[in-house]
Order: sequence, then C-alpha cells, then structure tokens
Amino acid sequence: MTAVADPLAGLDEQRRSWAERACAAVDYGRLRELVTGLVDIASPTGDEGPLARHITGVFSEAGIEAQTMELDDRQANSWARLPGTGAGPDLMLYAPIDTVTSGNAEEDLPWAGDILRPDMTARAVVDGDYVTGLGASNPKGHAACVLAAVEAVYAAGIPLTGDLIAAFGAGGMPTNARPGVGGTRRNTGQGAGCSFLLEQGVWADFALIAKPGWTVSWEEVGLSWFEITVHGSHTYVGSRHRLPYRNPVALAGAVAARLEQWFPEYSRAHRDGLVYPQGMVANIHGGWRRTASFTPEQVRMMVDLRLSPRTTPTAAKRELRAAVRTIAEDLDARIDVEQILAIPGESSDPRMWLCRSAVTAWEAMEGRPHQDVRDASGATDANILRGRGIPTVRVGMPKVADAPFDVDFARGMNTVDLRAAEQFTRYLVRVVLDTATRTLEEVGID
Repeated sequence: MTAVADPLAGLDEQRRSWAERACAAVDYGRLRELVTGLVDIASPTGDEGPLARHITGVFSEAGIEAQTMELDDRQANSWARLPGTGAGPDLMLYAPIDTVTSGNAEEDLPWAGDILRPDMTARAVVDGDYVTGLGASNPKGHAACVLAAVEAVYAAGIPLTGDLIAAFGAGGMPTNARPGVGGTRRNTGQGAGCSFLLEQGVWADFALIAKPGWTVSWEEVGLSWFEITVHGSHTYVGSRHRLPYRNPVALAGAVAARLEQWFPEYSRAHRDGLVYPQGMVANIHGGWRRTASFTPEQVRMMVDLRLSPRTTPTAAKRELRAAVRTIAEDLDARIDVEQILAIPGESSDPRMWLCRSAVTAWEAMEGRPHQDVRDASGATDANILRGRGIPTVRVGMPKVADAPFDVDFARGMNTVDLRAAEQFTRYLVRVVLDTATRTLEEVGID
C-alpha cells in the first residue's frame, strides 16, 4: 500500500470527523497483540472451537456484545455486533479462522514439506514489523484487522444507523475432514461455518470478506471436485510375463499428465470478468502400502476444477468428462469420472453501494484509480455469502513480498506485515463509516 496525503478523501465533513476519531483508535501495538493471540491458538479445519471462544472473549473484554456459535463439540464460529438505530444498512465484516495444515508434524509432513518450519507452527514470532506463525496472514492477520476495526469504531462511539457485525467462520478452507476429526462428518470445511452462521440468522445487507489481495473484488471462482478412477488389472509381479498386464498405476500417471496439459485449455476458455479458473490433479491413491508385489485393479485421483460465475458445476462436469473420454480413447483405457463436490462461483453487482464505497476508499488510500485484478482463481466464503443473496466484496492486505527472508507459498500465508495490517484496519474503518451510518435510501435499499 502507498501512503497518500488524504486517505479520507471523498467523505463528507461529518463522516470525515468520525473516521478521524475511529482511525486514531487504531493502534499498532494492539494489532500486534491481536495477531499473536490468534496465531498462538491452533485452529486447523475441524478444530476451531478454542480460537472462536478466544475471539468472543476479546470482544467481551472490550465491552462489545459477542457470542460463540457451536457447530459441534470441536467447531465453532464467533460473532459480535455493534447495534445501530435500525434506520440504515447492516454491514458484516467477515473472516474465516481455520488453517488447512495443523502445525503437527505427524499430520502435515511430508505433504507440506520436508520439515515443519517455525512459521508452519501455531506459535507467533515477532521480527520487527513482521509476525510469523501458522496462518499469521491468511486468515489470522485479516481476522485481527476485523477485530481491531470493530474495536476502534466502538471506542470512538460512532452513531451507527445500521448494525455492524463482525463474523469469524469455522471451516473456511477447501478441505473435507482431517483424519480422526469430525467423526462421520465430511463437511468440516467448504464454508461450513459461514453457512451455519447465516442459517442461524446472523445476516446483513452487505458483507466485506477480509482475505489476501489488495484489490476490491466483487466476484470469484467456485470449485468442483472430481474423483477419477483409472482401471487396470490386479496381478502379481511374478506373473507379469505370463498373464495380461495393465498396470493402473502407470496408466494413472499418463492420465494425470494429459489432464495437466488440458487444464490450461479449460482456463483460457473460461477467462472472463475478474476470474481465470484453474484446475489441477491434487493426489493419486491406490494399492496396498503393505506390499510392492501386487498391482491394484484401480487407481483413483482427485481433481479440483475451478468455476467461473458463468459456468455451472454440471457444465464443468460435462467438459471434464469430454476431455477424459478423449484421453481414455487415446490410451485404450477405462476411466470413470464422478463429481464429489460443487460450490458455484458467485458474483455481486459492481454498481452496488458497498462495492462503490470500497473502491472509493481504495482510491483515496492509493491516490490513483482502482485497477481490477482479472486473473483470480482463489475461492473463499464470499461464494457462500453471495450465494445466499448478500452483496459481498473481498478486500485484503497485499501478500508480503519484501520481508528480510525468503517468502514461498507457505511463508506468505504465515507472515503478516503489521504496517500493512494497520493501514488495512483503517481502510475497514472508513468503509464501515461510509456504509453503516447511511440511510437505507442512500445505499439503494427499498
């Protein structure tokens, strides 16, 4: 983010005064305390309960009405409310709170790396302006900014016309239940907490989801998962030269390679609006780990195929099946395709009030026109919010790029720049005061 002379440009005199008062309550040291407090509590998908209760406690200590919403004995959401008069729109600031890895070497390795680095564990380390630790940026740094923004608005005593809701959802990561977690439940991720929150009546006229990326986005991809089964012959290595031999492990490798060649074609065909949907083969599994002497009859692989808001899950299924049919014919193989998960991509009207307010705030902070980022392929709980009918924008901090250490994918998720967090919190404050102090008529609600 670039410092500018007037980050409150465009606000009227009264709202500028309120924003100045609330922004003065945003404190660098408090943000560091909030981030480290969140990072120090492990919250892998399926086990967010302790962190949700911590967030509720933070709000309660500040005198803000807050509740923990239990999904089951291990998962929970947290949410807080600053009540308005009822004359204006309700605004939700939303952040998920789970991490896809657990911080436990037995569970995470070797899939997440050769070793469990310090930044991949639930222990915050402060290094100058940076805090590292599991999920320090995504999602916990963003959750901390939401916490701090609501605290600042409350401390400043701003007269709100609509309710300001801060919501923190379990199960935001694209994953099913981890081994040994959730009993028979599979949907511990995929927006389970966000869906439950809305079902239980925590609702708003607009929502802003805080996730990485210093841009205002009003649409994003959905996702569809497929299980692809490659068939061959179950046989014994000692009989390879005597019996029909069709090794599904080797076939699966060839199928995966061909799919990886097809995915870019799919992406180019669906590049549209703000999205550039991607696909990949995520895993291949089959056979007995207890022996290397026998082939299985079949090998299975999982594919994630991202969805443009203009592509339905069934349309994507037909495209993938057509591609697999061609591969099967070329390899003379039997290959089955089953869709096992579908969350459609969703879009909000960029002309709606919150989007315009969020863009105006971005331009004031940057001192230049907003430039849409048009190559997004990440999916978030924004799809759940939009799919239920809540106009939603996504805004977040830029990913750390100039830290005094190498930043790979994991460390980018696990590092937050407190200076960026402080500025993003002030950004949230401005958007709140430009929305939840308006009348319904001003924001286009009949």
